[in-house]
Amino acid sequence: MEKSIEEINRRILEGSAHIVTAEEMPGIVDELGEEGALKEVDVVTTGTFGAMCSSGAFFNFGHSDPPIRMERAWMNDVELYSGLAAVDAYLGATQESETQGSAYGGAHVIEDLISGKSVELRASSKGTDCYPRKTLSTDLLLHDLNEAIMCNPRNAYQRYAAATNSTENTLNTYMGTLLPEHGNVSYSGAGLLSPLINDPKLKMIGSGVPIFLCGAKGMIVGQGTQSSPGTLFATLMTTGDLKEMSPKYLRAATFKNYGVSCYIGLGVPIPVTDTEIVRNTAVRDEDITTSIVDYGVPSRNRPTIKTVSYAELKSGSVEINGEEIKTSSLSSFKKAREIAGELKRWISSGQMTRVLPTRPSDASRTVKPMKESKRTPRVMEIMERNITCISEDADIKTAAKKLLRGETNHLPVLNKEKKVVGIVTTYDVSKAIIKENVNDSVSMVMSRSVITTTPEEAVDIAAMKLERNNISALPVIDPEGKLLGILTGTDLGKLLGRRWYK
Repeated sequence: MEKSIEEINRRILEGSAHIVTAEEMPGIVDELGEEGALKEVDVVTTGTFGAMCSSGAFFNFGHSDPPIRMERAWMNDVELYSGLAAVDAYLGATQESETQGSAYGGAHVIEDLISGKSVELRASSKGTDCYPRKTLSTDLLLHDLNEAIMCNPRNAYQRYAAATNSTENTLNTYMGTLLPEHGNVSYSGAGLLSPLINDPKLKMIGSGVPIFLCGAKGMIVGQGTQSSPGTLFATLMTTGDLKEMSPKYLRAATFKNYGVSCYIGLGVPIPVTDTEIVRNTAVRDEDITTSIVDYGVPSRNRPTIKTVSYAELKSGSVEINGEEIKTSSLSSFKKAREIAGELKRWISSGQMTRVLPTRPSDASRTVKPMKESKRTPRVMEIMERNITCISEDADIKTAAKKLLRGETNHLPVLNKEKKVVGIVTTYDVSKAIIKENVNDSVSMVMSRSVITTTPEEAVDIAAMKLERNNISALPVIDPEGKLLGILTGTDLGKLLGRRWYK
């Protein structure tokens, strides 16, 4: 048995269609079986509400008098991209305010507009014969704009990798705050309600399909940027009219030490035309797996700690290395459920009918990494290999002599296995001498929280470690923690000098 889109649309218009949410569908299949569910259900609605950085809006402001060709423009001190036309511009959700920094950005401007607040538009230009005006400043409400069209390059990730942190330092990321030594696990996504999880082969989700977008009737433009359905990390490019949206389903957010993002509410209706779609829309959280990855490793290919299901993530804790680690969601399942329910009401009342994608999607597509024609220098290329070090049971007087003789300000401290267990500096030794503790062992004054690097680590990452921790040297270690070299601020200075000279 199969059903056509035309038949489903006819039932919607007649008011006889049976619409259910993706959360309800598994129970229906359990009760009626796949064939029974196909006969019973016409459309399954989905929903998700989470941070979607790759979002923004196109604006047309209308012409001023005298007219201006906006070369640079700002809304509430957040710069827009105005290289489009005289009075057209695009505002990215993550763009930060020039006066408030990450406390206010493009997402906040968009939220203010749809909340009915006035925003200040500023623009500047060199002036031309046909656009003589050079500066402009005016206060605008959303209804003052000719067009305000949301266009989001990447929304509705099929699923997300969960995040944890193996290092000794707290990390602030787009996955939220990650506590040291696997102190927490952060995840995102609505699981069984997520639109693309319910149509993994993209049979019904594609260009031209109507959707719920921030409370408005929007549309899928096509596959989103960085879409990788072949690895179950598909995305969607979406659009909708900002003037029809609600702040209930669009909220600005700032992630500490990361920046601005925008929470987007999105739902897609999926017509039930065959048993394959029945099977896909009956997915449960137990069936949806993702990786917990270590954000403590500053690499594109972060190591996977373990694979878990969304049911485990939603339970509140997962096991890592024999310990129960708390989990928390960056997205709102409550809001996702509201969106799926609102979309169900829209379709049940005939406000939205279903269409097939006007352009099929490539479900085998996978995302590629960036092609880099110039390789980032690695630590091994500039580190010092002739290292002066000291054992942890040596006395401070010996350390002082080594620091003077070795013309260095840093002594890596090694244990009996030759592993780095600390670092002692000229400052540490000076304090001990002032206190007349020169006969104490180095282990009494050394710093035990050693920030290290590896030979393969990119120099940019090593430089960030020095800056963030306000230190001037990094011991270079192998996978077993044994000392291979040391990287100092001086080494980085020499590298930057060579770059500048070239």
